[in-house]
Amino acid sequence: MKKLLLISSFCSSVLLADAGIYIGTGYAYNSETLSTTNKTISNNAARIKIGYGDIKAYAIELSFDYIDNNKFYFAQNDGEKYGFNIELLKAFDFGIFFNPFLKAGFGGGYMKTAADLHNQKLSYGSFNFGVGAFIPLSKHFDLEIAYEYKNLSYEKLDITSSLTNPKSDLNIAYCGFNYRF
Repeated sequence: MKKLLLISSFCSSVLLADAGIYIGTGYAYNSETLSTTNKTISNNAARIKIGYGDIKAYAIELSFDYIDNNKFYFAQNDGEKYGFNIELLKAFDFGIFFNPFLKAGFGGGYMKTAADLHNQKLSYGSFNFGVGAFIPLSKHFDLEIAYEYKNLSYEKLDITSSLTNPKSDLNIAYCGFNYRF
């Protein structure tokens, strides 16, 4: 009975809240440091996202990242990176002109590379953390500025190798726009 009461109160609060669907897009500047070589690589990225939530409370976001890579990660012909992320977001309303937020989640994706002889790509997983602010421009539009950190773990370059998976730390400066329905 307690579970039913808890679930029904949660569902009613979600339905009666000011939450809604929003879509967004933006630009990101990535700085990634590989643990195996201590090499730092910087790239430009684009993001498209969809979310459900309230600008002053909680939200869940699904995002797709395209990273325009033309740098040497693991092989000379390393190419673009594609990623998909799921993140929970908690925003705060302090009655000022912007709403700060915290977010955490996980993601995955792949990078085109000649280092993997079989598939010509390497998959990766990530744990994501971020802080930022929503700056409302109107009832439906807001500007989002954020710093994000991702801890990436790539698959092994050679499945017969005894070496561990390559890891990296990814620091991201993000700026984008959201449209709230």
